[in-house]
Order: sequence, then structure tokens, then C-alpha cells
Amino acid sequence: MEDEEDPAATKKNSSNNTDDDDDDFDIEPREGFVMRVMSCRRSEKDGKILARRFGCNKEGHCISIRGKLGSVRKPRPSTREGCKAMIHVKYDRSGKWVITKFVKEHNHPLVVSPREARQTLDEKDKRIQELTIELRNKKRLCAAYREQLDAFARIVEEHSDQIAKKVENVVNSLKEFEPIDRELLRSKQDAI
Repeated sequence: MEDEEDPAATKKNSSNNTDDDDDDFDIEPREGFVMRVMSCRRSEKDGKILARRFGCNKEGHCISIRGKLGSVRKPRPSTREGCKAMIHVKYDRSGKWVITKFVKEHNHPLVVSPREARQTLDEKDKRIQELTIELRNKKRLCAAYREQLDAFARIVEEHSDQIAKKVENVVNSLKEFEPIDRELLRSKQDAI
């Protein structure tokens, strides 16, 4: 029979197993859990991600709107439990990602199996990717429509300017004929 390893010894060995024996880092193994991106801040200049907040998927509480709209779907239990576990990272001016806030305590047991969590993440990632591609295509379509509208507006403006010039020419021509028209009227009145 093989000797079983002591879990406490294994944890101690794995946390102290470093190549350079540097005690500056305290490596603490943690059980995995499903996270979600709670917020993402981007640069207004170039769209680069400046900060992100990741939280437990059980963060917050589910707000039900079924009462207002009637029973839309089959009711299911809420997965939200008001968990506060989260990590906030931001891109520092030095060009490194820095952890600015970290809450490690969960208010619920971590019982999600790695396979189940991975499958959920894969499905979500795939859906996010699909929606990102769709959004990118809609933005391109919107930009094309905007270009067409701008071109149409320029054409309308050019035609408007041309019509204004033609109307001005007609008015000027009529003004030139006004004295002649008055003289013809006088001639007719004098003839009568």
C-alpha cells in the first residue's frame, strides 16, 4: 500500500516551493470559483482598458420583475447571495497592473465543480464573443450609413445653394424688367 501524503504537509510544501527562496511573496492556494466582470473602465482616448473589477458570480441580489410583467419564464431559484468577494485591478502609470482592492471572503460555500464552472465560462465567453462581433458589425454598418447620410446632406446643400443662386438670378432679372414694365403701363395709360 502506498503512503498517503499529509494534506497539511502538502499545502506547506506547495506554498514554500519557490526557486529563489524569496520570502517577499506569500503564496496562498485558493479554491476556484466562478467570477464575472463587474465593471470595466476604458480610456476615452484610445479605448484601452484602464481598470476592471471582478467579483464572485453570487455577488448582489436578483431583482425580480416577474410581478410587473406577469409570468414570462419558468421561475428558477436565484444564484445571487450578496457575496462581497471581489478584486479590483487598474493599469498603473508605470505600465503595470496593480491590485487596488481585494476581498477574499465569500458568504457561501465554494462547491462549484471545475468542469461545471469551465463549461459556464466557455458558454459565456462564446456568447460575449458573438455579441462583440455583432456589435462591431453594427458599428461598421452605422458608420457606413453615417457616411451615406453625410454625402446626401452635402448633395442637398449643394443643390440648395444652386437653387438659391437661380432664384436670385430670376429676382434680379425681374428687377431689371420692372422699369420697362412701368414704362409700358404708362404708355398704355397715355394712349387711352
